[in-house]
Amino acid sequence: MTERKSTTVLVTGIGGFVAGHIAQQLLDQGYAIRGTVRRMDSASRIAARVCRQAPADEARIEFVKADLCQDAGWAQAAAGCDYVIHTASPFPAGLPDHEDDLVVPARDGALRVLRAARDARVKRVVMTSSIAATNHGSGTAPFTETDWTDPDGPRATPYYKAKTLAERAAWDFASSCALDLAVINPGMIFGPLSGANFGTSIGLLLQLMNGKFTRLPRFGFPVVDVRDVADAHIKAMTHPAASGQRFLVAGKFLWLKDVSDILARAFPDYASRLPTGEIPDWLVRVMALISPMSRMIVHELGRDLSVDSSKARRLLAWRSRDEAECICAGVQSLINLKLIEPMGKGS
Repeated sequence: MTERKSTTVLVTGIGGFVAGHIAQQLLDQGYAIRGTVRRMDSASRIAARVCRQAPADEARIEFVKADLCQDAGWAQAAAGCDYVIHTASPFPAGLPDHEDDLVVPARDGALRVLRAARDARVKRVVMTSSIAATNHGSGTAPFTETDWTDPDGPRATPYYKAKTLAERAAWDFASSCALDLAVINPGMIFGPLSGANFGTSIGLLLQLMNGKFTRLPRFGFPVVDVRDVADAHIKAMTHPAASGQRFLVAGKFLWLKDVSDILARAFPDYASRLPTGEIPDWLVRVMALISPMSRMIVHELGRDLSVDSSKARRLLAWRSRDEAECICAGVQSLINLKLIEPMGKGS
């Protein structure tokens, strides 16, 4: 613990869902952290949220302004840090106007962070990627770390392409300058919120619980808890065997209908809002002609996207929570934050 107190970890995008949990766990383990923010006026709010359990920990957090789309700030952010955990990346609510709106900041932003890490001579960089970079190429389930999404293939949505090209660029850069890099590729991330800031995954639960779906497409994903994703990053940061490795971290594969069924059992008061039927694949394909959201999943209908996380379990001694637990924890957070409409209103 004494050694950790003198160890500083840079966490990029510290206001994000995953980064916030990483920061909390780092503080719990005795590390000092530096977080990047796009706006310095958000720093005090983020510090209070990350340190909610132990306000005294705020003395071990500092903030630097840095944006993935700009060079300014990154050298200052990395200077004096022992490790870098790079989580910041765009995650869309829908399809962007142009794929470069996602691809460019994800790829170029990763390279800005890695250059700063190289110049600061950090011990290791751990980068957050995704199963979006593994599951949409020529491989078959269960996918492993040897699989890659084809960024030029018909299944490569702008988000899948952005995650794939950013990770590829990171590995190429690390190889070119002998930078110690490890990459975490999580599945669909659920779990408890530390604040009202969340992305597409928790947004899906919010839509389900607010009755925004009448039927569901036959689309699925492997599920993982945000607390376990954070744990994987921190384990990969210091474990000698993680150097130069990517790690798939996820639990069981669930169809959207499975998620809805879990929620109906866990939150019976909301069961009438939760869909029990599925949309035929042919109808989703028709909808994809006019619906951007349908186009994001049309090539994955009925497809098994399960992954093999045995490498993380074997090398990092990583473990994952039960899928229902992490899904329900996310929904309970939404209820606590009063973001789910009470029954009787809009029901």
